Amino acid sequence: MNALCFYFQVHQPLRLRNYRFFEMGAAHNYYDDYQNQYLVNRIADRCYLPMNNLLLELIKKHGKKFKVSFSISGVALDQFEWYAPHVLESFKALAKTGQVEFIAETYYHSLASLTDTSEFAKQVKKHSERIEKLFGKKPTTFRNTELIYSDEIGLEVARLGFNTMLTEGAKHILGWKSPNYLYCNAINPKLNILLRNYQLSDDIAFRFSDQQWKGWPLTTEKYVDWILELGKKDEVVNIFLDYETFGEHQWKESGIFDFFRALPDEIFKRSSLKFLTPSEVSKTLQPTAPIHVPFPISWADEERDLTAWLGNELQNEAFTELYALAKKVEVSEDLEIQKDFGFLQTSDNLYYMCTKWLASAEVHKYFSHYPSPYDAFINYMNILSDFIIRLDQKSEQKKKQKTKKSVKEENIKTKQTKKETKKTVNKPKLLTQNTNKMETKKPIAKPAVKKAAAKKPAVKKATAAKKPAVKKATPAKPAAKKTVAKKATKPAVKKAVAKKPAIKKAAPAKKTVAKKVTKPAVKKAVAKKPAVKKAAPAKKTVAKKVTKPAVKKAAPKKATKPAVKKVAAKKPAAKKVTAAKPAMKKGGCKK
Repeated sequence: MNALCFYFQVHQPLRLRNYRFFEMGAAHNYYDDYQNQYLVNRIADRCYLPMNNLLLELIKKHGKKFKVSFSISGVALDQFEWYAPHVLESFKALAKTGQVEFIAETYYHSLASLTDTSEFAKQVKKHSERIEKLFGKKPTTFRNTELIYSDEIGLEVARLGFNTMLTEGAKHILGWKSPNYLYCNAINPKLNILLRNYQLSDDIAFRFSDQQWKGWPLTTEKYVDWILELGKKDEVVNIFLDYETFGEHQWKESGIFDFFRALPDEIFKRSSLKFLTPSEVSKTLQPTAPIHVPFPISWADEERDLTAWLGNELQNEAFTELYALAKKVEVSEDLEIQKDFGFLQTSDNLYYMCTKWLASAEVHKYFSHYPSPYDAFINYMNILSDFIIRLDQKSEQKKKQKTKKSVKEENIKTKQTKKETKKTVNKPKLLTQNTNKMETKKPIAKPAVKKAAAKKPAVKKATAAKKPAVKKATPAKPAAKKTVAKKATKPAVKKAVAKKPAIKKAAPAKKTVAKKVTKPAVKKAVAKKPAVKKAAPAKKTVAKKVTKPAVKKAAPKKATKPAVKKVAAKKPAAKKVTAAKPAMKKGGCKK
């Protein structure tokens, strides 16, 4: 055998007030503050403080050889903070030694793992964060409420990031196997499972001071003998106890403190066993086999199942009605509602409703402060009914707040839309002015297209009077250059900046320029409107072709020099001019 592990559960439930004496829907303080404060301080004086001092003494004496682990519920941590802060300080002193591991569990010591995975994950996360904040280290080992475990619960625990979990070494699960080995989850083998040796654990927890027990009195020598008799092949012995066993359940007069004080010395003298924490066991040992647990088990009663909390109709009704409110509580987002919902989930409230008989009944009666399970049920359901009333009121208030917010948002939106509509109403006016101008100018441009078809009449008039045409052609050429320059430059600049303004100023230019010269230029500009993008480069090329070739060909070849010589000397020159004019006509058509 290699290791010995001691685990202590620290849990102190909140006692509920007797709600028979309070009006439903009027009083919302569900907890007996006086009794809770009294019990916490009484157990602190009897158990927590003296036992913590004893553990500190053993750690100082044995150093790193001695180690223990704690699982402290969030309900207990809250009560320590409210009623006994000096108890929290003593646990912090143990944490500073580095020889104590703190284990995670559900914050409210609840049964959420059986019905609501999201609520279960929230509580586990909340508890882990609280443990890390108080004791300086994030837990890697998990112990569910009352050691409740199944394959599916283990899978969920593995998803939450834990690598080790504790549960009960129940006979109907193990069969011929021993609980003194490291096992793993049947679904996810990465989660290691440590099993409680319930025989050795209950010898201390329940039978230590029982004088009718055949093993009484239990001494350290006798107890170490039983551990060593387990065999050399066994790897680890897990002893899990309620911490209140020391001084509260087993009084100081029974010798329980002296027994534990002498235990490490006896073990070190007679064996090579090491005290380890669960995370250290998980690192040093390898799982021997997966353990199959299809249905949940626990460490309670002889059955080691869930009947201690869900074994009758009273418990099932309270359980189902409570967890039916989970979504409503989450939506409420009220901190007081969520806190009360958490405390109402504490498994002890259902434990008090148990109606078992014989040995299990005696254990339940010992822990319960109610006269009977039915009194526990009636009081709990009265409180739950008041809680439902509060929850409904909160939900209605939230709905009203939402409606008010929605109305305000709608008013804001309507104001914004009105502002936007005013802006948009002003914008179309500008557009209509522009469109009106466009509409007035478009019909002017269209007749120009129609006149483009009537090019030949203009040519015929030129042929009707040949000599005047020559005379007018010579002075008109510089005019043509000026008009072409004006039309080529201005529209090019305008269309580069904005395409529409180019159309606006093109139309008035038609009226100012001479009819014969300007109309053909306008005809070409109008004809190129469909290709708006390529209009600018096209006009530049036209300007080059019209200005430069027209001057070169007309002046040197036929129009200027021959006209001067032949008009001054002879009449036949006029004939040659008339013969040259048709060439000008053909050149004009080609252009």
